[in-house]
Amino acid sequence: MDISFCIVNLNAKKYLSNCLKSIPGSTKLDSIEIIVVDNNSYDGSANFLIEKYPDIKLIRNRRNKGYTKAMNQALRSSNGEYRVVLNPDTFLMHDSIDILIDQMRSDRSIGIVGPKVINEDGSFQKSCRRGIARPAAVFSYFLGLSERYPSNKRFTGYHLNYLDENTLNEVNGVSGSCMIIFDKLIDDIGYFDERYFAYQEDSDYCLMAINNGWKIYYNPEAVVKHYGGRGGAHSLPSKAIFEWHRSYVRYYFKHFSSDYSFLFNVFYYTIMVGKLIFAETKNLIKG
Repeated sequence: MDISFCIVNLNAKKYLSNCLKSIPGSTKLDSIEIIVVDNNSYDGSANFLIEKYPDIKLIRNRRNKGYTKAMNQALRSSNGEYRVVLNPDTFLMHDSIDILIDQMRSDRSIGIVGPKVINEDGSFQKSCRRGIARPAAVFSYFLGLSERYPSNKRFTGYHLNYLDENTLNEVNGVSGSCMIIFDKLIDDIGYFDERYFAYQEDSDYCLMAINNGWKIYYNPEAVVKHYGGRGGAHSLPSKAIFEWHRSYVRYYFKHFSSDYSFLFNVFYYTIMVGKLIFAETKNLIKG
């Protein structure tokens, strides 16, 4: 098996069909499989897949197990040499997967590669390539300094704004909206850390790959459109906000807390809790 497309769906029926339709045009390889894990959607996604896409391997969960556990279900059920981790609200541009796989085949030390990701309006989705989310980089991102000073490496260490979006680069991470994982990497480091319900599981996995000697590349020759947050995050906004903040805290304490003092760890945790309260309050007022 050459390629396994692994998709987790939660109430993204409206976008899922376009995503699936884009897969054949993204690769000329014949040996592919598509696995969709449905996290107990209430929008009829599962029945839609059974009726319209009977050849797809569908795994139906009776409850929302979270993105990470569901993606691991798909990955464990897959057999491809290259595993495409893909969001249901994406559209793969022509030959995009072949471009990425060709690069991985040219250098077997590449464990993960990601494409240039664009928004619905064609603008660049900056989160598709990443540095390591150390506190300074995260705070610069939260405070908007990376947007205000895009050419300053000190303030753009997370989303790497100082790099040309159209240039191939070795990076520290790519977005889980679309990434390809070499099966030998999975053999080496295992699957996503299921302590992340959703969010930052991709950054965490990329960091584990780097720490084990693998390379990660951002390749802008391959392009994927990502509508963004049109599934679980859109249907469960309060839950999404909570898990987004919790994932950043978990990522920090897993990888970096030992590098800092107890007081700084308390400070970091307090800042994140405060930001969470602000975001949830804003969401309630908006709703």
